[in-house]
Amino acid sequence: MAAERDISDLTIPDVLSILPLRGTVVFPNAVVPLAAGRPASVRLIQEALQGSRIIGTVLQRNSSEDEPRIQGLHSIGTAAVIHKALQQPDGTLRLVVQGLGRFRIVEGVQETPFLRARIQHIADAAPSTTLEVEALARNVTALFQKVVVLSPTLPDELASIVGTAEGPGALADLIAASLPTLPMTLRQGLLETLGVAERLQRLVAALTKEAEVLELGSKIQSEVHSEMSKTQREYYLREQMKAIQKELGETDERTQEIDALRQKIDAAGMTEEARAEAKRELDRLAKMPPAAAEYTVARTYIDWLVSMPWQQETTDSVNIAEAHGVLDDDHEGLEKIKDRILEYIAVKKIRPSGKDPILCFVGPPGVGKTSLGKSIARALGRKFHRISLGGMRDEAEIRGHRRTYIGALPGQIIQGLRRAGTKNPVFMLDEIDKLGMDFRGDPA
Repeated sequence: MAAERDISDLTIPDVLSILPLRGTVVFPNAVVPLAAGRPASVRLIQEALQGSRIIGTVLQRNSSEDEPRIQGLHSIGTAAVIHKALQQPDGTLRLVVQGLGRFRIVEGVQETPFLRARIQHIADAAPSTTLEVEALARNVTALFQKVVVLSPTLPDELASIVGTAEGPGALADLIAASLPTLPMTLRQGLLETLGVAERLQRLVAALTKEAEVLELGSKIQSEVHSEMSKTQREYYLREQMKAIQKELGETDERTQEIDALRQKIDAAGMTEEARAEAKRELDRLAKMPPAAAEYTVARTYIDWLVSMPWQQETTDSVNIAEAHGVLDDDHEGLEKIKDRILEYIAVKKIRPSGKDPILCFVGPPGVGKTSLGKSIARALGRKFHRISLGGMRDEAEIRGHRRTYIGALPGQIIQGLRRAGTKNPVFMLDEIDKLGMDFRGDPA
C-alpha cells in the first residue's frame, strides 16, 4: 500500500498498460475505487506498482467478455495513477486510482500477459464562447446541487466537490464521475466528448432529467406520507399510551379483553388442533383494529370455541332397575318400547366403551315419543336437548353457516351442546319427518 501523492508532476508515457473495465468509467481528476480479479489485470497492477504506477483504464464494449482484446475496448480511455492497492485473501486486488487525462488508443503493442497499447494524449478542446461555457457551467453546478439535495442516496457533502474543479472541463468530469445513476453509455459518451461546451450541454440534459425524476419521486413520497401520517400518528400515540399504562401497572380495556380470552382458551381444555386454531384467531384479533369488519367475526368465533364443553361430561348411571322405575313413572303402558329401551341400556352396561345407539321413534302425535327421550336421559343421568326439525329447508341451520356471512352462527347441534353444557347429552331430533325439500335443497 502506498500513500497518495501529488499528480501535477506526473508524465503520461506514450505506451500504457491497459486495464479493461466492466461497469466503470474513470474520468480525469476523479478518484475512483476499483477491483481487479482477472489474472491479467492482477499481473498488470502488480507490475505497475513496481514502476510508475500509471495505467490506462478503458471500458469494455462487451462486459461479459472475460479476456478482451484491443478491438473489444472503446477507443478513448483515461490514464490513471494508482494511489493505493490492497491484496485480498481471495487473491483479488482492491485499488484506488485517480484519473490524469484522456487518451486515444492508436494501436496495440502487446496482448500477453496483459494488454499494452500506444496512445495519443487528448486535451480538452478550447471553448469557442467563454460566456456560453460559463453559463453552462453555472447551470450544471446548480442542477448538480439540486440533485444532491433531492437524492436520498447521495451525501450532502458531495455538493462541495464543484468548488475543487479547475475549469469547466474538470467540473463536467467530476460531476459525471460523482453520479452513480448515470447510464454507462452516457458516461462513456461524456468521456469521448472532447468539446467542453458540448460535454456541459449533454450533462445539463442528463441532470435535468435526473432532477425531474427525483422531484416526481419526492412528490409521490410526500403524498403517501401525508396519507399515512394520520394513521401512523394514531398508532404511535396508542403505543405510547400502552407503554405508559404498562409502567403504571395498568392495561387498557382491549388488552384486558385479549388476556381474558387467552386465559379462557388455556382453561377450556380444548384439543391440540382446536387450541392452535383458537390462538391463531386470537393473534389475528390482537393485531386487528376494533373497527375492522373481521373483528366481530373473529371475536364471535373465539367466544364459541371457549364456551364449548370440551371436557365437561356427565357420568352414566347404568342401573336397569332404576331405569325401569323411571320409565314406569313417566309412562303408563308402552311395555314393548320400554323393554327395547332397557335392552339397549343393558348392552351399554355390558359394553360401556361401545358406541351409543341411535333410536328411531315412530308414531302419531301425542303418544310420548319426545317424553321417552327425556326419560332415557333421566335414567342415564345425562342432560337432554331437543332439536325440532319441523319446517327446516336449509341444511346450514343444522350444520352451521360459513363465517363469512354476517351474523353467522354454528348449527343447531353445536348450539345444543353449548346449551346442554356437557359433551355427552341425549340429543333428540324431533319431527324429522317434517324436513322440507324444495328447489334450494334437501336438509335430510
